[in-house]
Amino acid sequence: MRKVIATEFMTLDGLMLDPADEMEWVQNTLSEEQEEEIRRHQNQADTMLLGRVTYEILASYWPTATAEQEYPEMIDHMNNTPKVVFSRTLDKAEWNNSKLVKDNIAEEVQRLKEQPGKNMIIVGSASIVQALTNLGLVDEYRF
Repeated sequence: MRKVIATEFMTLDGLMLDPADEMEWVQNTLSEEQEEEIRRHQNQADTMLLGRVTYEILASYWPTATAEQEYPEMIDHMNNTPKVVFSRTLDKAEWNNSKLVKDNIAEEVQRLKEQPGKNMIIVGSASIVQALTNLGLVDEYRF
């Protein structure tokens, strides 16, 4: 059975986003060692689980030329990995390989866990981590 792994960037005082809902505090401080660890985690997963806010942040960045210049070794994974976006407010998820799920989060995640494949990672998406934790569906946490 596939695992759901929550992968979070978090400060010691629990901050996950800055006031503008951006990730500059993470992007501007990543070391080569941290980038290598991210790539290692990505290689262990074949599906990303995302909430609306994280999806919108990532979808606005990764398809751009800037991302290709800044992170050429990660762009293929980010743009081509299947993404499941959990949101009741989005009407569509247009980023490449994205599927929008509006209801029945527990059923969808359980169905995905039972399919063959690699692990699934949650990137950011604090509300999704909390919801899946409450449902007993997160198998591992990486901070």
